[in-house]
Amino acid sequence: MIRCIAIDDEPIALGIIRRYCEQRGGVELETYSAPRLGMQRVSEWKPDIVFLDIEMNGTSGIELARQLPASCCLIFTTAYAHYALEGFEVNAVDFLHKPYFYERFDRAMQKAEQWLRMHDLLRVSESSVRQLLLKSEYKNVAVSMDTIIYIESIDNYIKVHLTDGTSVLSKIPLRSIEEQLPSDEFLRIHRSFVVARRRIAGFTRSEVRLEKECGTLPVGKKYVEAVRRLICR
Repeated sequence: MIRCIAIDDEPIALGIIRRYCEQRGGVELETYSAPRLGMQRVSEWKPDIVFLDIEMNGTSGIELARQLPASCCLIFTTAYAHYALEGFEVNAVDFLHKPYFYERFDRAMQKAEQWLRMHDLLRVSESSVRQLLLKSEYKNVAVSMDTIIYIESIDNYIKVHLTDGTSVLSKIPLRSIEEQLPSDEFLRIHRSFVVARRRIAGFTRSEVRLEKECGTLPVGKKYVEAVRRLICR
């Protein structure tokens, strides 16, 4: 089921989109004649496809398009053909010039579906790149870098502390795992700790405070200046 939102100040235009979506099938559609309410729902629901009129009672669809989540596929609908170039400049996948018939609508939906498939493949590819593969208890465990709070060195092991409250223990030197992490996202603050910069809520010369009451970590003397420079830049 493809989730769609249509925003247009003309009820007739919204009715046409609804009829075409019903004819095509496999589409869950919500329609809004008030741009502000429609965009608020887009932010909450994050639909797959957004149909957006360009001129709506003084509201510019081009400007609204710049506010769409990156995961939304955009199809412009308008009676004004001269907006086509501007529409593609904000990465619209297609431009439906009113009035349009079902066959033209269906071609736009096919383009949108292709865009969504490519977006999903790219997201999966990026996700696999942003993973650590750790050996833990004779099993290979994939850990997403986005879920790491900090990594702790314990003798010959590391303990990876995750956002869901769990941890992964693996026999590997901290330096080896540090080399696999993006240097702009992870920070060595102590000989025994590497922390995700996004998880840092505050710091002093002696400790780093973690977000969401996850506690504090010590800052080693040799790392104080590096911590200060990287966090404050």
